[in-house]
Amino acid sequence: MKPNSTPHSLPGPEDVTRATLSNGITVMARSNFNSPSVVVGGHLPCGSLFDPPDKLGLADFTALALMRGTEKYNFQQLYDLLESNAASLGFSGGTHTAGFSSHALAEDLPLLLDLIAESLAHPLFPPDEIGRLRAQLMTRLAIRAQDTAEMADLTFDQIIFEGHPYALPEDGWPETIQAITRDDLAKFHAVHYGPQGMVVAIVGAVNPQRAVEEAEKHLGGWKNPNQPAPPALPELKPLESAARRKVTIPGKAQSDLVIGAVGPTRKAPEYMAAALGNSVLGQFGLGGRIGDIVREKSGLAYYASSNLNAGVGPGSWTVGAGVNPKNVEKTIDLVVQEIRRFVRRAVSPEELADSQSNFVGRLPLSLESNAGVMNALLSIERYDLGLDYYRRYPVLVRAVTPAQVLETARRYLDPDKLAIAVAGP
Repeated sequence: MKPNSTPHSLPGPEDVTRATLSNGITVMARSNFNSPSVVVGGHLPCGSLFDPPDKLGLADFTALALMRGTEKYNFQQLYDLLESNAASLGFSGGTHTAGFSSHALAEDLPLLLDLIAESLAHPLFPPDEIGRLRAQLMTRLAIRAQDTAEMADLTFDQIIFEGHPYALPEDGWPETIQAITRDDLAKFHAVHYGPQGMVVAIVGAVNPQRAVEEAEKHLGGWKNPNQPAPPALPELKPLESAARRKVTIPGKAQSDLVIGAVGPTRKAPEYMAAALGNSVLGQFGLGGRIGDIVREKSGLAYYASSNLNAGVGPGSWTVGAGVNPKNVEKTIDLVVQEIRRFVRRAVSPEELADSQSNFVGRLPLSLESNAGVMNALLSIERYDLGLDYYRRYPVLVRAVTPAQVLETARRYLDPDKLAIAVAGP
């Protein structure tokens, strides 16, 4: 695309460049000369699926340690470079991937790519820095153990994903983080980090071809011939009956609860129907039907909403609420009652139309920033949606019918086989 051309508000095949570097890394690039900045983000398949059970959290620990010192830069030099150029760069761990995100002025794109390449390919894991990072991770886990919302989420995942990797927290447990050594980090990096399966998205005031050339210059020479393929996900056994679990956290004034079931993958044909149904159930306006009945009419919750979490593997479809501990049972009863109603009768055409308009209307807003477009391009690649996905998106949304929403809800939300997790005093 020429610098003076006006891009379509939504990314599409004619203004997104997709290229493969000499070592197999996929690069997605799109210009935006309305801003002088550039963002670079991406992911590679070295997530917690590779964690040994006794060292859970190893992949996350490794990702967070990448910028603690490299062959070219020590910890302070890395951050001085970023700060002096008004730039940012961060890495994070996930279940399937490790990810990174960065931004800078467009003229500093070579600097960003240099720091990304250096951190990915040549980290040193200095013992002193690893000790400081371990202390931070232990503090984070201690905070998690006292957070009723986080513990309810974690407990819910343990119920519906029992026997599956998704039941395990990607940031580990205190005892597993303590067991991880500096050599464990270095070995995990040497084995699992490499160009295979890596995706990079570059968006901003840069010509796409130049962006690809800079990526090739900084990342194209990285190799790891022994990098393993991600492990296959095991089959998930659905719940055969309702299941409930309580986590007691003394001294808390609030209980958090999560109620729901396994949901669709992001690539499932019924995903859009589930997403729109979830909007009606507990998202639209002040929390959809759930927010209306639990919070507005009954006054039982500080917050109440539903959420659809979908990714590479099976997701979850949940209702969450924060309540006074004495209102836990009343809230659970109301939520289950509302789910029964949701799977008994189709949503009204008006309810669905409101959510469809919301989905279509907010899409351009989510793509106004370079970071929004970057994340969109990464999603296109991760879920194989097609470069024209966001151009087709309004049609896909409007095509969903109340009958499809009902069929999808019945497939995933059985009121008699819900998982219920509660965390509180």
